[in-house]
Amino acid sequence: MKKLSLLFLTLFVLILAACSDKGDTSTEPEVNEEGKTVIKVVFKDDGPSNPEAVKFYDALEVGLKEDKGLDIEFELVEVAQGSYAEKLNLLLYSGTIPDLIYFQGGDEQIENQDLLEDLTPYIEKSEHLKGILQAHNKTRLENYPYLLWVKNIDNKVPVVRTDFLEQTDSGATLVKNPTVENYTAFLEELVAKGLVKNGVTVAGDIAELDFIFNDAFGVTSSWLQQDGAFVYKKVSAAEKDKLAYYSELYSKGLLDNQYLTQAWDTKEDAFYNNQTGVIVGTNGKVVDFYNSRQKQVNGETATLTVLPPAKGVSQGYGAISVTKETRGLAISSQSPNKELVFEILDYLASPNGLKLDSLGYEGTHYTTNVDVAELNDKYYSEWFARYWEPMNADLGVKVSEDTPLLSAPAKQSQEAVNSYYHEDNNFTIPEDMISQWDAMENLYKEYAADIITGKKSIDAFDEFVTKWHASGGEQLTKYANENIK
Repeated sequence: MKKLSLLFLTLFVLILAACSDKGDTSTEPEVNEEGKTVIKVVFKDDGPSNPEAVKFYDALEVGLKEDKGLDIEFELVEVAQGSYAEKLNLLLYSGTIPDLIYFQGGDEQIENQDLLEDLTPYIEKSEHLKGILQAHNKTRLENYPYLLWVKNIDNKVPVVRTDFLEQTDSGATLVKNPTVENYTAFLEELVAKGLVKNGVTVAGDIAELDFIFNDAFGVTSSWLQQDGAFVYKKVSAAEKDKLAYYSELYSKGLLDNQYLTQAWDTKEDAFYNNQTGVIVGTNGKVVDFYNSRQKQVNGETATLTVLPPAKGVSQGYGAISVTKETRGLAISSQSPNKELVFEILDYLASPNGLKLDSLGYEGTHYTTNVDVAELNDKYYSEWFARYWEPMNADLGVKVSEDTPLLSAPAKQSQEAVNSYYHEDNNFTIPEDMISQWDAMENLYKEYAADIITGKKSIDAFDEFVTKWHASGGEQLTKYANENIK
């Protein structure tokens, strides 16, 4: 498969090289019969066969004309069904290169051929976009200036039903002083009082649980200082202590004994059906969904409380990777419309652009009373922002407190992750180590699961560390110590 991809990529580069040199965009902009400039867009799930996507881009055309005087026609490009990253790259390899491209992986192969535009100079002179970037957006752009994705930090937070929290004696103590011991006591009391069958569940592995406990055990970044050198977090002494704790939770029935077979939907069902007390979800919209669904199933009093991260060696919901955006929008370096495409992205960061993208269509998703927008059921059931979701955005109108964009728990979750923001020291794995890296990560998952579920004792962690180093870890650790500043 890798050889096939390489062949496609080689043919793709040869096609482009035959058409133009790097930076030569001599192709004339395409203009339709009405004199409008055609902007080609490829965006996951937003092909021409999606009527809601067509309607959105029609509305965006109107806004750009009314507010900016721009005559634009959007042409949506269809991506074949299947893995979006894979199908998108096959589309690009075929020579179809839209002006504006949404990536969800696979962008580095394209960028390595100088086919993506450096967005730095555009952002520097932007009217609106530079003002809505958050700290992590700025750092990621400095490190990799080809993808733009203005969203909040995507860290996850633990949530619990507020009425369950209030029925425990340990709940208030946990919120005030969230030590690991107080977390254990709270989970124990939830189960002991019969409120739930187990304290916490996660979807398939412990990655979600780590958002609560990593920092408390000292797993504060991808590479930790240990004995005067950098050590990968998953082979550190801190990781061993954390896995021992998870094993304790599992043996007591506080960590769902079925967690390895849980998927995201069964995890959520266990939460709504009160099989489990705590689940972990991405801050913002996901927590908002959990809150709405919990109330729908268990009544209006079943609102959620966002729990703080455990406190110990440190405290936080985990280090933030700033090497690059993992998804986002790019402008083709071969596009004859680069300036115009960025002007569109900048417009989407303006009050009127954000209003359209964030609120939907007036009369359909909201009504305006003077300068206050009241959202309706159609907004909550079907609308989502395709582009930017900055914190405290200026939408040109105030959203009614009776119909907020996000529920109180969702807002609390956003504020919580931002308050604990700290950057990771990870780096992009060198290409010649990727296959080894995948094997090393799988080795970790195998040993972590066996240690937590009691198939192996915690002493097996030392055996894992030895195997990890032999599987490529020694080479990677050497690279880390030579390159982390």
